[in-house]
Amino acid sequence: MPTEPIITTGEVLLIYSDRAYQVSLPNGKKVIAHPAKALEARSGKIVPGAKVTLEMTPFDFEKARIAEILPAS
Repeated sequence: MPTEPIITTGEVLLIYSDRAYQVSLPNGKKVIAHPAKALEARSGKIVPGAKVTLEMTPFDFEKARIAEILPAS
């Protein structure tokens, strides 16, 4: 039975590789995130300090998928 993902925002803290990032959630928790396939061409725009939209499964709060790079404010 599929469940809806949890949608939240975060800030990129560290770049581990072109497919793995450390992201801080609004509550201060840090997760490992990977970009969605649709963002592979724009992965160069995922830099420390970038704000991103994350999708998380309710079963594992240690990992997330970067769904969108938010514009700088």
